[in-house]
Amino acid sequence: MYPQPATATVMRSINRSAVLHLIREEGPIARAEIARRLQMSLPTVLRIAEQLQQDDLVRKTGGRTTTGGRPGVLLEFMGDASVVLGVDMGGAKLFGTVADLNGHVHCERFALHPLGSSAAGHLATLIEFCNELIAAAQATGLRIRGAGVGVPGMVAVPDGVVQWAPSLQWRDLPLQAILQERLGLPVFVENDLNLMALGELSFGAGQGARNLVAVAIGTGIGAGIVINGALYRGAHQAAGEIGYLPPSVAALGVHYAGFGALESLASGEGIAERARRQVQQARLPLDPAALTAETVFAAARRGEAWAQAVVAETVDYLSLGLAAICALLDPEIIVLGGGVALSADLLLDPIRRRLEGVIPVVPPIVASPLKRRAAAVGAVMLVLNATSDAMVVSQLR
Repeated sequence: MYPQPATATVMRSINRSAVLHLIREEGPIARAEIARRLQMSLPTVLRIAEQLQQDDLVRKTGGRTTTGGRPGVLLEFMGDASVVLGVDMGGAKLFGTVADLNGHVHCERFALHPLGSSAAGHLATLIEFCNELIAAAQATGLRIRGAGVGVPGMVAVPDGVVQWAPSLQWRDLPLQAILQERLGLPVFVENDLNLMALGELSFGAGQGARNLVAVAIGTGIGAGIVINGALYRGAHQAAGEIGYLPPSVAALGVHYAGFGALESLASGEGIAERARRQVQQARLPLDPAALTAETVFAAARRGEAWAQAVVAETVDYLSLGLAAICALLDPEIIVLGGGVALSADLLLDPIRRRLEGVIPVVPPIVASPLKRRAAAVGAVMLVLNATSDAMVVSQLR
């Protein structure tokens, strides 16, 4: 089937997106310069600029510039004029922020799901949490532009239907529609790792990049992928499910009902389980049930041989996963987040050494500077994109 030609509505949306993106990235900037850079007519830029001003996304600065012709008014992005609610929803906890469009966080909230929550219970907790964030946002006195919610599962975009989120017991849940009705504001739902990637791209380690992969290593392992400035979700909304990569031929032909092959070994729980086996086999005077990934990393820092062996094996498994990512996608940067990535001091340099010479290019591999905020502030870009047609597009520079 041949692609359909772009309609006038689509072209207007693309032009608006390009203008807003350029003002956001390089403002204050003159309208004539925008027209030149984007190869648009000046009347088109003037019309779009007027619309963006009416939508409280762009303002005149009062300064003027001279480029050989008539002085032109400069335009700048109104990143401080409105706020977005961002929610990173895990199976056990919720983290949320109220942040402006520049990524400045006004406040943040943390909550736990009640033990033994049902699917309905998780939803009720989320709605209550969002209402608390709304109250905090209203206290800023700024316009609430919308809310972005990251969910640990497969999400059908743009409708925001959670197709499957095992840790929340949600299947085919029209979460976006439910939240919009209950909260009374625009809501957009996305996979949590895609939000993490947007957060790193816009406000974290990936600023200035066009191609990146954000990898979360926690209870499970997954990734958000950005290609040419836009999220890549895959044909079945399953791109980035790297926890299912087989780390060896022994993983082939095996049915993994819960965790995937890689995350069963290198996620937080996978690390703890391998440590328990190590302790039991070596008959060490430790309680296997008390071991967690955090205690393993702490013991490795103390120089305990059994823990160092577990960490070295973890480095091997993660290196295999990252090698596959690099060989397939050739990203400019890989950003590691999640609980396990908090021990980046024990992981990053060894992973880089494992990859040198194995793959054609080893990109920078860094720990997330945003840490647990990454997905929540990624909601800023999700909402901005969805409410302003500000699709991230390649710029003609």
